[in-house]
Amino acid sequence: MSRRIVVTEFVTLDGVMEDPGGSEGTPFGGWAFKFERGDAGNRFKLEELQEADAQLLGRKTYEGFAQAWPGREDEAGFADKMNSMRKFVVSSTLRDPEWNNSQVIGLDDVASLEGTILVAGSHQLVQALFERKLVDEVRLVLYPTVLGAGKKLFEVPADFTLVNADPSEQVVLLRYLRSS
Repeated sequence: MSRRIVVTEFVTLDGVMEDPGGSEGTPFGGWAFKFERGDAGNRFKLEELQEADAQLLGRKTYEGFAQAWPGREDEAGFADKMNSMRKFVVSSTLRDPEWNNSQVIGLDDVASLEGTILVAGSHQLVQALFERKLVDEVRLVLYPTVLGAGKKLFEVPADFTLVNADPSEQVVLLRYLRSS
């Protein structure tokens, strides 16, 4: 089995990926809730999760997900997949992850993972993956807002080829493959 790393992010027009849900307490947090992503946007997120074999998360994102997802249920099966799939956490400080199927690994271990690995949030980890040229695909939900501040998705040079650009309600769903 080969490895494919897919970075998936909510991002603003000015490239900010920080605090889309507002749980990080930034002054501009919660910006994603101001807009509708529609049925196609919900399907985009569900399909990418269903296609993934595992998640790769930084410690902060892992802790937020581990607090939010256990115990959740939904008709689409999103919560079931989030809670049951393998989760790899890149951290030097987390020792005993409690969320189901979670394992702490080092950044050097990422290259040996197999299958389709989904990376959400995890700003510091995503930058390290870009630097090491380990990202194979980028999937974005582009929101029509400009924040003027916040952590940017792309802080490391990288070239990608557009595969799809589909509007859905108030957002645009984008898929890019890494250019060779």
